Amino acid sequence: MEHHPHEVRLSRRIAAPPADVWQVLTDLDLATSRLSQVTELHQITGGPYAVGTRWRETRRMMGASDTQEIVVVENDPLRRTVTEAVDGATRYRTTILLESLDDAVATLVTVTFSAAVTDPSRLQRLALRVVGPLGLKLTEKSLRTELDDIARAAESLPH
Repeated sequence: MEHHPHEVRLSRRIAAPPADVWQVLTDLDLATSRLSQVTELHQITGGPYAVGTRWRETRRMMGASDTQEIVVVENDPLRRTVTEAVDGATRYRTTILLESLDDAVATLVTVTFSAAVTDPSRLQRLALRVVGPLGLKLTEKSLRTELDDIARAAESLPH
């Protein structure tokens, strides 16, 4: 049985068409130059971004560095992608949803981040670490930074 102790959802309007936002989201080669929190990214699988695409990324947040292996578990090009990372008994899932606005000249991007614990004995430790108001605020802050970075990259793509 899984517990869902932690979920953060944020949306942001980006002044770029869904195709441009999607390109930024799925171009792993440029992630380190576009996303300020990603300091290193190593692709494990080759080929285009798709279900099963796997990479290892190092993020710097709250002054600490953390490396996780991430895999694409759902993919609906130009509309929605879901990635997961597993850390011990905790599964982190990030869902990114793209909705076309104003005849596709803009995009509403919604990111949902959740942590599910498969082993309840670890639930309290996770709760202390992530779910306190501070943990929620820090996660929200890092997601907001990510959305701002995605917006900046997508809005500056040449047309």
